[in-house]
Amino acid sequence: MDAGGGPLLPDSVLYEIFLYLDHVDVLSVGLVCQQWHAVARDEFLWKELFYRYYRVSREVPRHPAAVSWYDEFQRLYDTIPCVEVQALKEHNDQVLHLSFSHSGCLFASCSKDCTVKIWSNELDISLQHSSNMRPYNWSYTQFSQFNSDDSLLLVSGVFVGPHNSSSGEIAVISMENFTLLSRVRNKPYDVFGCWLNETNLISGNLHRIGRITSCSVLWLNNAFQGIESENVNVVKRLFKIQNLNASTIRTVMVADCSRDSEEEEAKPKQTPEPAVQELPDEGGVTAEDGLQQFFDDIMEGRVRPAMTETELETKVAELFVRSRTKPPELNLLSTDSNSKTKYLIFTTGCLTYSPHQIGIKRILPHQMTTAGPVLGEERRSDEFFDSLDHVIDIHGHIIGMGLSPDHRYLYVNSRAWPRDCVISDPMQPPPIAEEIDLHVFDLKTMKEVKRALRAHRAYTPNEECFFIFLDVSRDFVASGAEDRHGYIWDRHYNICLAKLQHDNVVNSVAFSPVEQELLLTASDDTTIKVWRSPRAVRIQQARKPRPRKLLFSWLMNQKS
Repeated sequence: MDAGGGPLLPDSVLYEIFLYLDHVDVLSVGLVCQQWHAVARDEFLWKELFYRYYRVSREVPRHPAAVSWYDEFQRLYDTIPCVEVQALKEHNDQVLHLSFSHSGCLFASCSKDCTVKIWSNELDISLQHSSNMRPYNWSYTQFSQFNSDDSLLLVSGVFVGPHNSSSGEIAVISMENFTLLSRVRNKPYDVFGCWLNETNLISGNLHRIGRITSCSVLWLNNAFQGIESENVNVVKRLFKIQNLNASTIRTVMVADCSRDSEEEEAKPKQTPEPAVQELPDEGGVTAEDGLQQFFDDIMEGRVRPAMTETELETKVAELFVRSRTKPPELNLLSTDSNSKTKYLIFTTGCLTYSPHQIGIKRILPHQMTTAGPVLGEERRSDEFFDSLDHVIDIHGHIIGMGLSPDHRYLYVNSRAWPRDCVISDPMQPPPIAEEIDLHVFDLKTMKEVKRALRAHRAYTPNEECFFIFLDVSRDFVASGAEDRHGYIWDRHYNICLAKLQHDNVVNSVAFSPVEQELLLTASDDTTIKVWRSPRAVRIQQARKPRPRKLLFSWLMNQKS
């Protein structure tokens, strides 16, 4: 203990740290370690150590919540979940996803073995239940999410339909007795699905309009469909959105912007303008007139150069949808801190089939229930599609998204396209980088707020690219990677703090929502690894009863 009552770092740790200082030799290091009680609160010394040991730019200030440089150094050194304490091997195929309950008492895992397993999160984690989804014609489970009161579990998987066609399906499981309550179709399967509130979940469907043009419909579903369907509406259409150039909506999630923010804003609040993709103004020409004029120009040979079939389909679809789209919400971000604003966030695109944009759509209070008009009956007949309220362009293939605990920040894994690439064929997207960029966007301003985090890598090409799930805690962000490691970064300093080794691709990571010094990683090597911080491991070991030294006492008695 130091003079202030807090635990101090061991001499061996200080010895290792001081070797990073160029002007300190081994002799002086030993001298310092012998007298470290005297310098434990030397702020200048710990500041110097911090910037050099962690290689942080000196332009980055100390974390605003930190009391001292010593405490901050100790936080990064001692509270990172980087010590493997358990390996769970109950799955017999690739483990694809992990999710914690909000209480942190349970977590779920999904796997290519087509099971979803529920685990009890105690000092020694144990399997509580396993549900096999093969009887429902599933190929594998891929994603899960607990509802807000942890009474229901949403499980998303790949469903094998007629003629071996692959689609998706969502199942709802009761946490009270692990019974299956309902099943909902989900297309494409990588929409995954998510909870909107305690009893309603969002699924997707896809309707082909042309070869590269389609329509994504997002549905709100009641979790208790089998019980309530005879008396009340259990399904309601949320949004219908046009897709161009072979793009589709995928990876839906809900951001609850009514949550308390982790930090106070220093700048006055601003309401950003909606970045909606619109065609340029044609001087007052209506969409119908514009479409007719375009056809006349084609027939009379006035369209030069000649358009390909793909370009022609896209142009016609753009003109057709212009007057059949509901305008965006102008006040996208409410300045009322008590507002129950929720945003639907998803990956999408406009140039090619690989997801390269993030779409954001505000969910209004009357849309948060399946009660009321069904199948969009409240819409005017000429408002056929919904527009996006905001679009964030990533300029690369998006392979993962996650929200901060307060839902203020959106973290995005992406693999960048070449800087000046031109996409001429939507079915041939640009090559993607092996290095993964982890972007951070502020959902209050819709702006990227920090430089992209880097360290992790992926190797599969566009057509084989799969999701790498990430997770965010109060202080850290973690992600899987294809290089057989999980990674942990500090959110404030933007530095990589730990690499967590597996024997194959790491698909998913998950922090305990109540204890960020506990992290889970899931891998293609069929294992789930449990990681705790050095501090948590010391505390856990101190709680274990020590065996009585009976043999030593017996030997001493024999000598006497």
